[in-house]
Amino acid sequence: MDPLKYIFQKPMPTGRLAKWQILLTEFDIVYVTRTAMKAQALADHLAENPVDDEYQPISTYFPDEEVNSVEVIPEDTNAWKMFFDGAVNAKGVGIGAILVSPTGQHYPATARLRFFYTNNTAEYEACIMGMNMAVDLDVEELLIMGDSDLIIRQAQGEWETRDIKLIPYRQHVEDLSKRFKSVEFRYIPRFHNELADALATLASMLPYPGNVHIDPLEIQIRERHGYCNTIEIEPDI
Repeated sequence: MDPLKYIFQKPMPTGRLAKWQILLTEFDIVYVTRTAMKAQALADHLAENPVDDEYQPISTYFPDEEVNSVEVIPEDTNAWKMFFDGAVNAKGVGIGAILVSPTGQHYPATARLRFFYTNNTAEYEACIMGMNMAVDLDVEELLIMGDSDLIIRQAQGEWETRDIKLIPYRQHVEDLSKRFKSVEFRYIPRFHNELADALATLASMLPYPGNVHIDPLEIQIRERHGYCNTIEIEPDI
């Protein structure tokens, strides 16, 4: 890219390079490497388009830039919320879903898959598991949220399902949707889906040897240190 620089700076040229170096030393040539082609292009553009009397500077004012608050439209309080997610790693694949009632009560569920799966099939399995939970609880209005853009858009009907493995899943989700009075699918970022992701990751990481039963996890809330719960009983005299 810099042939003159190569000729001048080569320590021991041979052949034609040596001949060209000798010929060029007769001239007072000072070689300066161009630092940036973009800067040169900008300079050429400004030189070819000088500012005249009709020039007006660009207005940098944008309307509504003073707005610093956004009004949040409240959601229907009668609708249940369902979060779902799938986790695929080296130890296996797990799915997690959680139902949230209008009063804030949480119903988590998790499962581990032992059949052929992909990331998308795991997401569909988690969504179907959560929808089945909602059907069992006689939920009428359901808001389904997940961080898989593909699953959400296919469920909304915006994207066509072309993968043969996903077509039965898409059809089953559509059939389950008919069992609700109203159902809505909404995409959320992954950091808003942390609880479902934690459930799916937990199912994928826990070992399941054979048919060993693992009791559901119970989360306790403790407001005191563990040593504060110790009670010493004095022996009766």
